[in-house]
Amino acid sequence: MRGFDPIERAVAEIRPSDTLGLPLGPGIPGGFVHALGVRDDFTRLEVFGALLPDLYQLFMRKGVHYRSGFFGPAERFLRDAGASIDYVPADFRRFEPALRRLRPRVMATAASMPVDGWVSLSVHAGATVDEIRLAAQDPGRVLIVECSPHFPFTQGVTPLHEHRIHIDQVNILIQSDARPLNLAEPEPSEAELKIAELAMQFIHDGCTLQTGIGGIPSQVATALANGTGGDYGIHSEMFTTGLMRLHQAGKVTNKKGNEFDGFSVTTFSAGVPELYEWLHNNELVRFLPVRIVNSPDVISRQRLITTINGAMAVDLSGQIVADSVNGHQFSGIGGHEDFVSGPGLSQRGRSLICLPSTTVVDGKLVSRILPQLPTGSVVTTPRHHVDVVITEYGVAELQDLTINERSVALAKIGHPDFRDELIAASKEWPSD
Repeated sequence: MRGFDPIERAVAEIRPSDTLGLPLGPGIPGGFVHALGVRDDFTRLEVFGALLPDLYQLFMRKGVHYRSGFFGPAERFLRDAGASIDYVPADFRRFEPALRRLRPRVMATAASMPVDGWVSLSVHAGATVDEIRLAAQDPGRVLIVECSPHFPFTQGVTPLHEHRIHIDQVNILIQSDARPLNLAEPEPSEAELKIAELAMQFIHDGCTLQTGIGGIPSQVATALANGTGGDYGIHSEMFTTGLMRLHQAGKVTNKKGNEFDGFSVTTFSAGVPELYEWLHNNELVRFLPVRIVNSPDVISRQRLITTINGAMAVDLSGQIVADSVNGHQFSGIGGHEDFVSGPGLSQRGRSLICLPSTTVVDGKLVSRILPQLPTGSVVTTPRHHVDVVITEYGVAELQDLTINERSVALAKIGHPDFRDELIAASKEWPSD
């Protein structure tokens, strides 16, 4: 069988002026990107990626420009440190056609160790899986694959979405000791515990679940794993430690009655090390391209789809700000709008937006439910997609309400310190 190439060969393959495409965070080949940061001869290296799982010297090098589709702590650090970094506004599904247009000369990805000549794309399918194959087939492009024994061999759905590539198709095959992102489960606050408790009323036996990242989705998954219900399905952009706990508790049957019957569907995974060990050779979870997983139409066809996501702020019309703070990029759009709008296309689907009623800014308590969004705010998800908003003070079900009715419902779940102001502001919203 073919052996591994030295990592120096992969580093040398990148030209001083070049284009490099990387997957979203969990799929980034960390050993290669760290090694590439040793070089300082770049004149114009354009790197396309999202949600860096680590800090890489490469992005502080002169001549390197990073175009990110999703900011995380590393992107925010790089931006504040003066790196050449820009945010590209696009939801996760649109990363795929964007890559097709940009057509990076080099594609690089993390993968499992080879088995019978095949490497699994492991914890990430996302928007790069097709571009990886296109690069492999094009003699003018280069595919670099970094294998690590710590990355699980995961499954796709045959024959259309195998989630693997044969090593004979790889231009440069390297090995490292890189480990997948260790994303610890956050300790929920008192407000988040209350919000999770309120959210539970919308989750019934037989629901297909999507959960985002953070304390509230994690707490919901934990409560479901410890509860008396079950017969759940999973169709989630991100497969988390909490969703693994649901499986381990025997609460997941995935009786969806569609082409995804019998297994959980995701497009990437991140969590604690135990999660990656559990995913290895586990056919109960399948990785599919983001264009499928995040398609609102596909989401709407899942049995009793119920989605749980967060927000930074919401105004009294129901507009959601989920990826920026005062107009400055904080995270990214991802699948937020898709998993809010998808359930609304089905008769019995529900989407839950969960957020604490307040935050603290410069030592001052600030309401996250606002009469109007401040000038310069960027809307992530429009009001007409929003179904349920939950704070620790209650639930606002907005579906089928008038403009005036929804503004009153949102005002009533505001923090007591701001509630009178919000209720007064809600009366000023027009009734037509």
